[in-house]
Amino acid sequence: MPAATFEIAPETIATLKKHALDAMKMAYAPYSKIHVGAALLASDGNIYTGCNVENASYGLTICAERSAISAAIGAVTKGRQRLLRAIYIVNNKLPAIPPCGACRQVIYEFGEGGIVYFAGKSGLKSLAVAELLPEAFRL
Repeated sequence: MPAATFEIAPETIATLKKHALDAMKMAYAPYSKIHVGAALLASDGNIYTGCNVENASYGLTICAERSAISAAIGAVTKGRQRLLRAIYIVNNKLPAIPPCGACRQVIYEFGEGGIVYFAGKSGLKSLAVAELLPEAFRL
């Protein structure tokens, strides 16, 4: 299995968790009631957060992961191809669940070599981005 390029210190993982939990509190989830928060550790060392924003037309819902990546893209001016070193995702109700398919592709686009942490009621799981989407679409 492919390994992540980056090693993340335990204290950094704890910081990402705190930011993800704070972001989760901002989620707009009137339909599913599942609040999701994400905290992204960028290549510049900063942390960017996002939350899910649901819509009555579910296809227009924005996932927390893509929200955090969008925030980072808007702030980071260099190294966008290697933007994501790690992303920590939490939810308020479910077992630890990995990102959806669309988020996996976007995470791969900006985080090849990174690590994805996802936590829920059943604990924490982690995967290298390459393990999360082993046959990613590439140009």
